[in-house]
Amino acid sequence: MTAFLSDLIQRAELGSFLRARREATDPRSAGFRPGPRRRTPGLRREELAQLSGLSVTWYTWIEQGRDISVSRQVIESLARALRLAPAERAHLLTLAGLALPPAAPGSRTVDPLLRRLVQELHPRPAYVMNPWWDLLTYNDGYAELLGGLDRRPEGERNVLWITFVESRGSGLFVDWAGEARSLVGQFRATPARYPDDPRGTELLHSLQRASGVFREWWDAQTVSGFTSSRKELRHPRDGRIDLDYLRLADAQNEQQSLIIFLPGN
Repeated sequence: MTAFLSDLIQRAELGSFLRARREATDPRSAGFRPGPRRRTPGLRREELAQLSGLSVTWYTWIEQGRDISVSRQVIESLARALRLAPAERAHLLTLAGLALPPAAPGSRTVDPLLRRLVQELHPRPAYVMNPWWDLLTYNDGYAELLGGLDRRPEGERNVLWITFVESRGSGLFVDWAGEARSLVGQFRATPARYPDDPRGTELLHSLQRASGVFREWWDAQTVSGFTSSRKELRHPRDGRIDLDYLRLADAQNEQQSLIIFLPGN
């Protein structure tokens, strides 16, 4: 598909979405009286243009999929006027070819059903973490791997902290250097995604002060992504074991992930 055709389809999708949301908006909720002469089921174009601070002609061109440049300010005004839900607003920004704004700091609260799932997975090690690798909940299988998790301060119940600062972390993986370097590479990309979350700055400074190895690898500017793989571990009771490491996103909270260790085949 050529870039021209792709842009044409994208503009058409943008116009169709705006028209559908406009027609689904109750005029009374926006301060307009329905009246007997109203033919559209929702807002008129001129009404949405008025609510968004746009000219009727400009809004009409957007809805018609004309080849015009639409700014973030215009799209945000339309989203507010249409009272779009967060998912709808994100979709509108995507259709307009605009990047989503940085996410706000996430909650540490884990959905009760997800927390229950983590416990039900025992004896397979499992935990839920946020983008900073803070352990939000975990089962006994994972706690046994690391030892003494419940006794650690909340800020040190963190995969990066345990890996680089505590002896149990450095002794957990057979290939500690490979695992640790991968963690740093994944962490390197996180602050750019969540620049307004103070936890990132706090954790980064703590790791830089506590670990010369972390500081050296952080300064190397290496970036990597997560990949499911086999981990060679030293279990405190069972000795050397191989586990497959899987990461699943929480559809209800993009800032939380479920990590599961499965027996290697």
